[in-house]
Amino acid sequence: MHVNHGLMRKGESEQVIDVFKNQMDANLVYVDATDRFLGKPVDVAEPETKRKIIGAEFIRVFEEEARKVVNEVSFLAQGTIYPDILESKDGVKAHHNVGGLPDDLQFELCEPVKLLYKDEVRVVGRELGLPENMVERQPFPGPGLGVRCLGAITRDRLEALREADAIVREEIDKAGLTIWQYFAVVPDFRATSVRDGKRAYDRPCIIRCINTVDVMTADVLELDWTLLKHIAARITAEVPGIRRVCYDLTPKPVGTVEWE
Repeated sequence: MHVNHGLMRKGESEQVIDVFKNQMDANLVYVDATDRFLGKPVDVAEPETKRKIIGAEFIRVFEEEARKVVNEVSFLAQGTIYPDILESKDGVKAHHNVGGLPDDLQFELCEPVKLLYKDEVRVVGRELGLPENMVERQPFPGPGLGVRCLGAITRDRLEALREADAIVREEIDKAGLTIWQYFAVVPDFRATSVRDGKRAYDRPCIIRCINTVDVMTADVLELDWTLLKHIAARITAEVPGIRRVCYDLTPKPVGTVEWE
């Protein structure tokens, strides 16, 4: 079962459907719960609260949809990995899949890779015969773009983030670079800009590119200057409401991978 909470990256749900339903011939149930999810964290800016709201709603939707196919769904599988557990235990941030499940969960919990790091999970994926583009896909948090749309989530800012993120991923893929994770962030503030020759207040976009092995530490990639300027030019020209682009130079653990 794939639940689209409206916080997916551009083309994400389409890829999931293609891999599991078309390539692997799985009996996939697709649920578009966008309106339901985006109606929940209204005016909620605190990141930990947003994570918990999104995670709890996912379980409720999963339960409701599972009842429609009675006796066919017995397990709730989660992609929990060891860094999720470590970060939650140390209080860095609350992962929705670590200690965030309701007490009245109606399914048997299955977390087959919870004691593995990300590089080890990829080894398992290849052994299982998953497509290479899925094995090597970038990690994506359970709350999705909800943790990269900083502050209270709004549909217009979420859409701007989705488009900016798609440009970042497209251009880095075209450049043929091997980067562990790269994405865009859109904060909840505005800065002075110029649009159509007039003063305007638009949002900035922040680009994050890191390399890591175990996710416990991460180094910032020294992205080619020409490529970075090209990405910035595309974002400011093609994404409505964004007129500044910044590059995050903070390694982990000085800063976490995600911005929230």
